Amino acid sequence: MRYQTIPPPPHLAHVIRFFWVLEGEVGYTHYNMADACVELVFHYHGLFGEIADNGHTDTSFTAGVQGVTHTLRKYTVDTGFGIFGVYFYPQAVPLLFNISAADLTNTAAELRYLLKGEGTILEEKIMLAKNNRERCEILCRFTEQRLAASRVADLPVFAAIRDIIHHKPSMNIRSLSQAYYLSERQFERQFKQYAGLSPKLFSRIVRFQSATAFYNRQVMSLGRLALECGYYDQSHFISDFRAFSGMHPKQYFSGRSGATDWRD
Repeated sequence: MRYQTIPPPPHLAHVIRFFWVLEGEVGYTHYNMADACVELVFHYHGLFGEIADNGHTDTSFTAGVQGVTHTLRKYTVDTGFGIFGVYFYPQAVPLLFNISAADLTNTAAELRYLLKGEGTILEEKIMLAKNNRERCEILCRFTEQRLAASRVADLPVFAAIRDIIHHKPSMNIRSLSQAYYLSERQFERQFKQYAGLSPKLFSRIVRFQSATAFYNRQVMSLGRLALECGYYDQSHFISDFRAFSGMHPKQYFSGRSGATDWRD
């Protein structure tokens, strides 16, 4: 399996975290765990199906958007596959698709549903692209055009979202709202509109994701890892990890769960 990330151009780095590519020659089951960001995904080779709670597999889309999520979903494919994705900050949902980020929370929506004819044209362009460099260029132009059409200023809450993701997942709501010159009520309302979750739940997911990123790094105890990622103690860490991944952290870090195959 091959996984690659591609940085965005500097003028779009406030909206796009990175582009990514995942390709495989054989069947694969992907664990889509809790995520504080949004993905625009194109299956240019092979088509995944979502595994429902009853064990049945429902056909997924070829192009669509996965909103921020705090639930586990599983997708599977029986053959080789190729996926191109854009990993957006969550405020990309209202900026690019003109709906509240909360409307896509825990939801995977087909691109044609969100953008009608424009979504169909974008999907076709990506499928016909010669390589990933061309796919990046197509999606950069799409993002530029949609941002220009939205005419939404770079609000202070956008900086708060980025800061939580990169630096401050343990700050309380009062401190965050004061840092960005908003009342607590304004901050929570704007945060849910543009991030899709409450600041508290969003911060919990960011802490969880920071813990999963330690996979393949130097092994440490769960207690030390919990403190490193901003948890009060090991029990809170294990509780959140189970809630957001569906498994105990020991299972995840063992490398035998299937959830880390794309990282190996």
